[in-house]
Amino acid sequence: MSTAERLENLPDAATSDLARTSATELAKLLAGRPEADRAHVKLDDTDLILPRQALALLRDILTEMAQGNAVTIVPTHAELTTQEAANILNVSRPHLVKLLEDGKIPFTRTGTHRRIRHADLMQYKQQRDANSRQALDALTEQAQELGMGY
Repeated sequence: MSTAERLENLPDAATSDLARTSATELAKLLAGRPEADRAHVKLDDTDLILPRQALALLRDILTEMAQGNAVTIVPTHAELTTQEAANILNVSRPHLVKLLEDGKIPFTRTGTHRRIRHADLMQYKQQRDANSRQALDALTEQAQELGMGY
């Protein structure tokens, strides 16, 4: 997806405001009925029954839209190209390929092309983020011990 296409998918201010209101109301409904495993939704003259997981996902999507972000849904079993995976990690494709070749992230080959399972990529990302948080916490603690005003 090009930069121009991504910008076209960004919600405008009115859409962000509507998404914020909807996300807030949906979050209240979900919190107020923790035992409910489904919801009845009326759209025009059609009644829908949605599973709770779909409502939680909708709340998360609306929250992202409220912050002005475009949203893409990827099934957890989906396989990604190296460029798609690099975009998710916010790294260059060559750096991602190095991570793959070093065994940091599992992948398969389809001919000459590498494919990464979304679930494997997200597991790596969560571990990387946790390591970053630990390092930042250690630096913050050290700065406080040294009286650096943090």
